[in-house]
Amino acid sequence: MPTDINPVALGVFIFFFALVTVMGFVAAHWRKPKTLAHIDEWGLGGRSFGTWITWFLVGGDFYTAYTVIAVPALVYSVGAYGFFALPYTIVVYPFVFMVMPLLWKRAKDFGYVTAGDVVYGQYGSRALELAVAITGVLATMPYIALQLVGMEAVLRALGLHGEIPLALAFIILALYTYSAGLRAPALIAFVKDIMIYIVVIVAIAIIPLKLGGYANVFESADAAFKAKGSGGLLLGPNLYVAYATLALGSALAAFMYPHTLTGIFASNSGNTIRKNAVLLPAYTLLLGLLAMLGYMGHAAGLKPSTPNDIVPLLFGTLFPSWFAGFAFAAIAIGALVPAAVMSIGAANLFTRNFWKAYVNTSVSHEGEAAVAKITSLLVKVGALLVILFLPTQFALDLQLLGGIWILQTLPALVFGLYTKRFAAPALLAGWAVGFFGGSFLAWLNGTKPLQPIVLGNLSFSVYIGLLALAANILVVLLVSAATSRTAAARQA
Repeated sequence: MPTDINPVALGVFIFFFALVTVMGFVAAHWRKPKTLAHIDEWGLGGRSFGTWITWFLVGGDFYTAYTVIAVPALVYSVGAYGFFALPYTIVVYPFVFMVMPLLWKRAKDFGYVTAGDVVYGQYGSRALELAVAITGVLATMPYIALQLVGMEAVLRALGLHGEIPLALAFIILALYTYSAGLRAPALIAFVKDIMIYIVVIVAIAIIPLKLGGYANVFESADAAFKAKGSGGLLLGPNLYVAYATLALGSALAAFMYPHTLTGIFASNSGNTIRKNAVLLPAYTLLLGLLAMLGYMGHAAGLKPSTPNDIVPLLFGTLFPSWFAGFAFAAIAIGALVPAAVMSIGAANLFTRNFWKAYVNTSVSHEGEAAVAKITSLLVKVGALLVILFLPTQFALDLQLLGGIWILQTLPALVFGLYTKRFAAPALLAGWAVGFFGGSFLAWLNGTKPLQPIVLGNLSFSVYIGLLALAANILVVLLVSAATSRTAAARQA
């Protein structure tokens, strides 16, 4: 990676970063309510966001800076397997279309702010509420830290090293999120997404021209994979099941995260969510184009010190300084939007399902907002400390576990929207089996998300999150059946 500071690239980067900083503070006056001292207003934007704001907000916190960095990095490293993110983002939207309007209506009708609120309202179980809330916070923290990984890659490309630039960026983020709440990332998401679209469209049009066309891009990538003896342009037969189950499991988990649910609960109607389920696949096209940058890295002959550097290195090498600065700014801003929404989602969980449930049951609306604001600051500080003082691999491993963990909240959160058949003890038992069983399997496999399975002459790998969810649901069914028989016997 280049280590010298490029004044032009850095100047463009600072300009756009300053622009969104100003927008972040201005957001406190955008669509201004009577007061921000209410968790509905600070944490959910007044539940008033229409189709376009929701589209930018949900897209902004679903397609993150780490996505922009990590997906091409994975494709650069392993080839076709890295494209699992495409079917996953195709499968997720029918799920959103069918399930999320019902969940939004439940939250709107009863004033729920978090998944924990929904679960407690459905089952009246503090233990199940606590399990869902803890899972949400644990799964979100490393996700925020990984936004910093994406920003670190950009800062390195600009020649900025050390802890101070990263810390300053997140201090600014913390301050305007504290001030404006969800309105800040919602407003900034407009700029972020437009910039990312410009960057990707220019990249996929210009880079192949500089590298001899797409034919040469694919030939170079294929030759690189063959030379190192792993990866490839086509998916190997031994990866079919792993690819499919990882895509399906990731799709089911995606909208269980606190930050994506925050975007859903902030919408103004169920129809807004349905429209977004139709419109959001446009981001899937964007993601597919982004992934191609991994192959282009091989065609450009780049040798990054880490695969996460491949995208910044491409722009720094093949584009003029001013456009490289623009691209770096787009990626960095792409870290700010999701990090803000994630910290708000985690803060909402803590406030409603820890503080209000156990510390101050009579807390006022103003008190809730105050606790959420302070918690959002602490969450960001925690994520920053993880990146500064622990190996990056630690955050990566936790994020992989986070996907397995958050998937285990699906039965408790979703089943109650359709049936009253399941009781809290069964769902809590299922969650425990899925959460701890999935964690154990991941630990056995060196925190890798795949479990090897051998059946006779067949050998393949399955996404651990999906295996854990299957065990979760099986336990829910068995415990429900057993408790039903016990209840029937007592009545007899």
